[in-house]
Amino acid sequence: MTLKPVGGRPEAVDIMLEKGKVAVQRTYYQSRKEEGLLPGPRVKPGTLAALDIGSSKVCALVAQLSEGGKIDITGYGMALSNGMRRGVVVDVDGTVRAVREAVEKAEDMAQTRIRGVTLGVAGTHVQSVNVRGVIGITRGDKEIVQDDVDRALEAARVDSVPQERQIIHVLPRQYIVDGYDGIFDPVGMVGNRLEVEANIVTCSATSLENLTRCVARANLHVETPVLASLASGEAVLHQAERELGVAVADIGCGTTDVGIFDRHGLYHAGVIPVGGEYITKDLAVGLRTPLPMAEKIKIQHGVALVDAARADDYVEVPDVGGSRTQKIGRRAIAEIIQPRVEEIFGLIMREITKSGRDGVLPGGIVITGGTATLEGIVEVGQDATGLSVRVGYPEGQGGLTELVRDPACSCAVGIICLAAQNLGYTEGVTVGGQVSGLFGDLWGRVRGWVKQSY
Repeated sequence: MTLKPVGGRPEAVDIMLEKGKVAVQRTYYQSRKEEGLLPGPRVKPGTLAALDIGSSKVCALVAQLSEGGKIDITGYGMALSNGMRRGVVVDVDGTVRAVREAVEKAEDMAQTRIRGVTLGVAGTHVQSVNVRGVIGITRGDKEIVQDDVDRALEAARVDSVPQERQIIHVLPRQYIVDGYDGIFDPVGMVGNRLEVEANIVTCSATSLENLTRCVARANLHVETPVLASLASGEAVLHQAERELGVAVADIGCGTTDVGIFDRHGLYHAGVIPVGGEYITKDLAVGLRTPLPMAEKIKIQHGVALVDAARADDYVEVPDVGGSRTQKIGRRAIAEIIQPRVEEIFGLIMREITKSGRDGVLPGGIVITGGTATLEGIVEVGQDATGLSVRVGYPEGQGGLTELVRDPACSCAVGIICLAAQNLGYTEGVTVGGQVSGLFGDLWGRVRGWVKQSY
């Protein structure tokens, strides 16, 4: 068997039958870090890619869309990263390396090339505001057309966004025609007055530009940015929960992204500057052990509820110098973890109160993200908030379902779902149509600036 290296790493693995035996043939192509046009297979029709850049890891997903709109996850890649902090780039080179590694892993698994990605945006710089736009219908027949809808959304956006902010979404929640509310598509109706209630999501323009630069240096272009909590909600929420009113909390490493949804869609988005890394730091200080060991203890032996930890269950914990170890009970570990988890849920409740939805969320709180798998966290959350709490897992996709059915992958899976909706393949939360059209010009300017820079 002859291998034909083009220079770089293996791109795909082809399985062949050769004289009754299974033979594996690898083809090679240029590494993503090298300059120029990247050889290898072209992007398959109907291919989507998602990129979730967090404080501790970068997750890349590749999906294939069938004609019927079914989404099959075909590639998954994850790389550790410390180039981001609370949604802001603090190390460009480190972020670029992690993006390349994660994307290359996903490409190898999917056996395809990625040219563009839908990018999740999170961090303490993300904000959302509910606005209202009103216009009059002046044509003689009084019939509402798409141009009227666009004008109403544009009216809602006027004076709502400071110059240093970048619009990510303009999400219409409902339309009102001559005082009649609860309308989701007014096109074709007749009226004198058209109102729209919308949620505008913005982020720091410089933070988005820095993130876009990192993606561009990995030889990728950002097709569309999407709000991380909107994506997480798309992946884990049930329709019944949306109808009642529900909050989703993606508890990541450095932050907790909160999104509040009702039957009209996203009502409020906020970011809490506390996440799982604070639990790790608490354990490192309390147990006098290095941070990597504290993270390992949290994942393998961590318990969020003291009453759920056995008093006779002990863990070997090395000290900071590594010269000796000590036996620490899991109950003692839980006594360190539980107060921090209670604090996180208290901050989630503060965000719910800030939105004005305190007491009107029968759907409760759905937690997701890597920290959501901590044993006993549901019970602590229910006691701290007085609401029902469950762990949300991404569902409803085909392909590598078991590999990505992890709360840590919820945002990336949701990004894929929103990207599919943007192309009109599936129903649900709309990111395309009027929404993409309104911020398309703004995002086009950012994308053009990046292309000129690189």
